[in-house]
Amino acid sequence: MRALKFILPGLAAVALAGCASYHLGPVNGAVAGEKSIEVQPFNNQTLQPRLGDALTQSLRECLQADATYHLATRDPGDVIVTGVIRGYTRQGLGYLSTDVATPENYRVEVVAHVTARDRISGKLILDKDVKGHTFVNIGTDLASAERQAMPLLAEDLAQNIAEILDEGAW
Repeated sequence: MRALKFILPGLAAVALAGCASYHLGPVNGAVAGEKSIEVQPFNNQTLQPRLGDALTQSLRECLQADATYHLATRDPGDVIVTGVIRGYTRQGLGYLSTDVATPENYRVEVVAHVTARDRISGKLILDKDVKGHTFVNIGTDLASAERQAMPLLAEDLAQNIAEILDEGAW
């Protein structure tokens, strides 16, 4: 019982020390919702149809859920985000046991060049390529499998973009 008096406070101190680096709210020093952000439709330069629309919608949802910025829907935003989807690649991961040249699973990657500008000053806040990926199990039809995986791919890329914007890692 006496040892318990010393062990419990020690365990509590260790547990609280683990949370010392936790930061409630935005980590870039801004006040949550202080600035508004406008996401313009992404230009899709790949052969994948509707990828730009899926990414634009996913990015808006990610930013709205995060609440570091207020999503500008009617008025122009303080920060304007634009982007160009430049690359869409697939890499075979697993191959059929009956045919070692035919992939069964793919890793699909998308690359978008994202820019963010301060609307008033015109200062470039972000200007970089951002990647996202997902895995696709082909099944019987590659086109259908990729179409079903598109929301996951767009969501991964949108989360990566939102993380860069939120953390201010420019």
